[in-house]
Amino acid sequence: MTENHSENTLDLSGLLCPLPVLKARKRLEAMQSGHVLKVIATDPMSAIDMPYFCNEQGHTLLEQSNEAGAFIFRIRRK
Repeated sequence: MTENHSENTLDLSGLLCPLPVLKARKRLEAMQSGHVLKVIATDPMSAIDMPYFCNEQGHTLLEQSNEAGAFIFRIRRK
């Protein structure tokens, strides 16, 4: 099993705070430790909320970017 096979994508486009963080939390809880979740969100607050959530929960925010109005987060589950 390669690294990409352990990456899930969660598209939360159109959802507003606090839903992106709540749905990301639920998906991460269902994943195995060390696996990566790619989150796509359009709510500007997610740029603040997602890093804070990762820090509080102990997950690793591997990458944060903004592509064509969407915020992309890659989070490694603790």
